[in-house]
Amino acid sequence: MTDATPVVDTGHGAGGIWPLIRSERAALADDLSRLSDAQWATPSLCSELTVREVLAHLTAGASLDTVRWMAGVIRCRFDFDRQVAMRLAEYLGTTPAGTLQRFRSIVPSRTKPPLPVVAMLGETIVHSEDIRRPLGIHRDHPIETVTRVADHYRNSDLVLPAKQRIRGLRLVASDGPFAAGAGPLVSGTTTALVMAMAGRASYLGELEGDGVGVLRERCGTA
Repeated sequence: MTDATPVVDTGHGAGGIWPLIRSERAALADDLSRLSDAQWATPSLCSELTVREVLAHLTAGASLDTVRWMAGVIRCRFDFDRQVAMRLAEYLGTTPAGTLQRFRSIVPSRTKPPLPVVAMLGETIVHSEDIRRPLGIHRDHPIETVTRVADHYRNSDLVLPAKQRIRGLRLVASDGPFAAGAGPLVSGTTTALVMAMAGRASYLGELEGDGVGVLRERCGTA
């Protein structure tokens, strides 16, 4: 569960990123269309949230423009975690079917809080994996999509401390062009590297190299 202080989005490259976000949202909605009520209550990889609650969080993020986001922050007295929890409850709905229906309604949305569009792509990828992984659902994310997220995270501590987490390490994707940093090696799929940068320790078993131990110490149990 994440939030951040406002930043200015220059919109550079945004037109090419929105279709990727829409595709990832649509794929997630399709993957979740056959879940049982018990599956909706499965704990996600996002601390203390069920998969249903993480989906509501994604819906909220695609429903709040800068004005509404700031209004919520002020209402919550700049307690960002409280703001996230408030919006999650607002978009959860009364049933799992309702939660999914609300998410489907925002699949084409270009509404966003004051974050760069690529950060919204990162949120979509990371939280979709937070949902899929515990449910045993696998998606082969397009390399272009996860590479954009990896390139963003390598230089950013905005929504989560990814840049800080990989400091002094050399990351190399085994399935795409992504490579970053210098130091002990961490190698694996681009998706696994993205999720490790996001602090999801359960993906570390898919990585290899002398730097994995360092990354493990920095990931904790996100």
